[in-house]
Amino acid sequence: MPLDYHQLPPIARDFLSYMETIRNKSYNTVKEYYYDLRMYFRYILKYVYNQEEVFDKIKTETVTIKQLEDITLSDLYSFMTYLSRERKSSPRTRARKVATLKSFYKYMQTKAKVLKKNPAAELDSPKIIKDLPKYLDLQECRNLLSVIDGKHMERDYAIITLFLNCGLRITELISIDMDRIKNDTLTIVGKGNKERTIYLNNASLYAIKNYMQVRPAENVIDKKALFLSERKLRISRKTVHVMIKNNLLKAGLDTNKYSAHKLRHTAATLMYRYGQVDIRTLQKILGHESISTTEIYTHVDNTQLREATQKNPLANINDGKDK
Repeated sequence: MPLDYHQLPPIARDFLSYMETIRNKSYNTVKEYYYDLRMYFRYILKYVYNQEEVFDKIKTETVTIKQLEDITLSDLYSFMTYLSRERKSSPRTRARKVATLKSFYKYMQTKAKVLKKNPAAELDSPKIIKDLPKYLDLQECRNLLSVIDGKHMERDYAIITLFLNCGLRITELISIDMDRIKNDTLTIVGKGNKERTIYLNNASLYAIKNYMQVRPAENVIDKKALFLSERKLRISRKTVHVMIKNNLLKAGLDTNKYSAHKLRHTAATLMYRYGQVDIRTLQKILGHESISTTEIYTHVDNTQLREATQKNPLANINDGKDK
């Protein structure tokens, strides 16, 4: 459903259009910008300009360029405090809002040229502690695949197989069109509308072939879509999330720990650890813009740490004497 840009002031609408049409940002990215800016505008109207209104009911289309320019760095940090204390936003969420504000103010100053000074230029982003990615081990993967059953068994098996073997994002998976599969290659449009090629292994090809034998052929609304819902529409993110959660539960896996995105983590970790895929290749497979994002998969587990210690040439020395 298209976003109603008219709920924002004209300069913000221009910014979103610029990000969508010139910077070629994805719909989901622009949607995040939209919600970030709307919350920011509501905050400054209520807490900086003292508008008396329930926060979530504040109309933001009246915000002026002068009001935006008069905001201070202190006001911006107060907004970050509000997000942390009142909205309980995580550091990652606050960091995204900082990025949105910096992009928006930079656009106003350098592209639209409506600002003399940029109050967000010195705004720092909160430090994010990078957790190691959670992933399923080989046996847990086998258990998950073994419990898939029901009316849509072939479809669900193919979806989970692609997650575990190809490391797709959920948005990439649901957007797959049948005509984008040629022999053992799948062409997808990833983050930032960037196209990349995924090479399908035997397990993925087998799962897709089995699903295609039972995929509905008549009265299909989204004819190009590979994965269809009960209503013969392109399958939704929500349906995939629910399906995966149900199968994780059947496999005895913790749904607070694992999700569709964790299956992407699993594919990346297994390729790196067991497939001996180098970091640059893994970056291309996953569609990461920066290799620093891919480097989280180079972590090692306790077994590897123990083995590394045992390989120390001094490992067999006891009491100063070789045995």
